[in-house]
Amino acid sequence: MPIDPYLVNKYNIPVPRYTSYPTVPYWKDVIDAEKWKSVFEQQFHLSNSKEGISLYIHLPFCESLCTYCGCNKKITTNHSVESEYLNALIQEWSIYRQLMYETPVIREFHFGGGTPTFFSPKNLARIANTIFERSLIHPKHEFSIEGHPNNTTRKHLETLYNLGFRRISYGVQDNNPEVQQIINRIQPYENVIRAMNDARETGFKSINFDLIYGLPKQTISSIEKTINQVIELRPDRIAFYSYAHVPWTSRGQRLFNENDLPGASEKLALYLKGKQLLTEAGYVDIGMDHFALPEDDLYKSWIDGALHRNFMGYTTQKTTLLLGLGVSSISDSGLAFAQNKKDLHGYYEHINKRELAVTRGYFLDKEDLAFRKYILDLSCKNAVVFNSKDLSVLQEYTFPELLKLEKDRLVEWNENEMSVTPIGRHFIRNICRAFDLYLLRNQQAEKKDIFSKAI
Repeated sequence: MPIDPYLVNKYNIPVPRYTSYPTVPYWKDVIDAEKWKSVFEQQFHLSNSKEGISLYIHLPFCESLCTYCGCNKKITTNHSVESEYLNALIQEWSIYRQLMYETPVIREFHFGGGTPTFFSPKNLARIANTIFERSLIHPKHEFSIEGHPNNTTRKHLETLYNLGFRRISYGVQDNNPEVQQIINRIQPYENVIRAMNDARETGFKSINFDLIYGLPKQTISSIEKTINQVIELRPDRIAFYSYAHVPWTSRGQRLFNENDLPGASEKLALYLKGKQLLTEAGYVDIGMDHFALPEDDLYKSWIDGALHRNFMGYTTQKTTLLLGLGVSSISDSGLAFAQNKKDLHGYYEHINKRELAVTRGYFLDKEDLAFRKYILDLSCKNAVVFNSKDLSVLQEYTFPELLKLEKDRLVEWNENEMSVTPIGRHFIRNICRAFDLYLLRNQQAEKKDIFSKAI
């Protein structure tokens, strides 16, 4: 469906990605660790007995710097760092384990990074087994890992498979050599093919490729070639992310000549070409940046209305409690967020004292919880049902924004409910903004260097 360039320019403003609400810039720089412990204990008991818990383990090391990357990472080729970091993770888990008055039931487990496959298969097994040995595994569990096609070995995959992992996400980004050169991610297509085939042959049932549009030097023809190569390999899921240019927080991005970046209209054209090719190949657009084949569980969850979104992105697993371990990791108790120290030295310093490394976060009030649900429903279902208890706040802040969105044919709504139109699905982040009371009450934030642009 053609999109008016006027809309592209109008909505190309700084907007959060809404992996949380309230979004991270509005969290407090100091968190009451004892209060966090209390909330964690309460929510652990509720979640564990009902649905189990989710675990995210951040493994920050990479052997080289990908200059586009905004993740928390530590660049080194010294693999002796693995042992010290694993010891700290095990210590952190033991601290949380003391707050659990019953055996944890692991529903979701994810290794993220950095580059998790920087770690040896033996060390990945060590941390997973340490957690699993005093836990129960939920019968509907989902274990996943992020892998780099250059260094994910058959031994990695076999070790992980034996631990119960069935899903892997490969960071492909772009296959064009010129684009790879400028973003410092040299990754021959042959390595992607090998990594894909190894995962299939090992028995992984769901393979995701991360792709990025809007990178420097990308063109319609280059992205078309990349997408067609990806389609040939037929991964089960594809995350087709917008490149977030935030050089004020990711210093590696300052190495780019900004003249090499596509403009907003060009960037949207890259996305639309990618989406066209993917949908023609049988992939279904299920939400913010994500596509899945109809036989994949992510698609089935979307159809069933059971899709969930958290700091790990879209997931088929919905748990009240997500516990993040490791440097910079974020935990979500359902009632509060807590983030660990972002620097390794600070993280080690806290853990070595046998104290939690949480240093910032947020405790949600009733209004936060209500509007968080609206944003989650919008992200996962493209529709929202309004609660009459929120009507006065909705009338003051949200409804005026929906009127503007309605004029541009992005939404359809009344005072009971709202749904996203086909055109509106290209502007989900902007529509979520209509429910972001923190931004609406402080609109000057949009003029500051806090969020990446929507397109």
